Amino acid sequence: MARGREELALKVTAVYPHRAERYPQLRYMGSKHRLLPWIHEVLSEIEFSSALDAFSGTGCVGYLLKAMGKRVVTNDFLDFSYQIALGTIENSSTILSEDDCAMLLDENPDRASFIQRTFSGIFFTPGDLLFLDNIWANIPRLPTPYHKSLAIASLVRACVKRQPRGVFTVAGDPERYKDGRRDLRLSLEEHFHESVALYNATVFDNGQPCRALKADVFAVPPDDLDLVYMDPPYVPRADDNCYIKRYHFLEGLASYWQAEGTEILEETKVRKIPKRYTPFSYRRTAVQAFEDLFRRFAGSTLVLSYSSNGYPDLDQLVGLMQKYKRDIQVFEKPHRYHFGTHRNVSRDRAAVREYLLVGS
Repeated sequence: MARGREELALKVTAVYPHRAERYPQLRYMGSKHRLLPWIHEVLSEIEFSSALDAFSGTGCVGYLLKAMGKRVVTNDFLDFSYQIALGTIENSSTILSEDDCAMLLDENPDRASFIQRTFSGIFFTPGDLLFLDNIWANIPRLPTPYHKSLAIASLVRACVKRQPRGVFTVAGDPERYKDGRRDLRLSLEEHFHESVALYNATVFDNGQPCRALKADVFAVPPDDLDLVYMDPPYVPRADDNCYIKRYHFLEGLASYWQAEGTEILEETKVRKIPKRYTPFSYRRTAVQAFEDLFRRFAGSTLVLSYSSNGYPDLDQLVGLMQKYKRDIQVFEKPHRYHFGTHRNVSRDRAAVREYLLVGS
């Protein structure tokens, strides 16, 4: 009987949904994009038809689940992450046409100059900043929320590609970082066109009603979902795990700094927005947050993604999950993160062991 299950698992895991390989990759802290084949291998051995990606980030794992034919719900408390998931996972048919893109690029005489005034000399060239102000003046003219989400996702990717390290933490003349890389030679408009093509290519209907949410994870209802995949922001051994600090520009851009919580902190060099509280960011609250997370979704199969350079420790997380699940399996894979290019990111800090804890 056990042998039969193993043979079945081998047959299933061999069929990797190659559509997931085409999902646009972002330089994003903790991204699991390069781990998708391994995650697929583990998930393929679990029987489930619906799943929640509780911390969706770039959307790559949620998209993998959609490519596997599952009914998928994604969630993230960041607006730009929500917009990416809305356009690529909930959306099943809408794309940005050539006419849509032409309209977005039309010179709008009523455009505001907020980005040009606020971020001059910080991240991008004057031409790039003008492009962002102009395109945002035209985004409300798009016909549906899915059109809008694809445009925002494409802007987000363009900004990440154009930014030398993919983060928005260092102020200064953007020209000084030019080092010959293609990403830095292209304008934001050129990156935008490439990104539109890539995100358009992700759109498909898997026959299931998928949905994207933007909420605190503890406000997400524990519905009748078979599996919950969790990749929360672990407390790192060094530095911090603040996504707002690194991606405040993207979070503001997703609403043109109109959403609550995107007010500019004028005294900051890079024009940050207020940091958002999450209990997963602090040692004093992280352990309880994980237990609360496992308790909330105890009715589903739990799949927790964890890195060896994070806190709490693996044994502690296994112990917490065992309070709510009888059978715990731990899958392990060596991995090296390529996030960050500066000399302070040592080889030891980048090399980790990735774990998937499966509780059923």
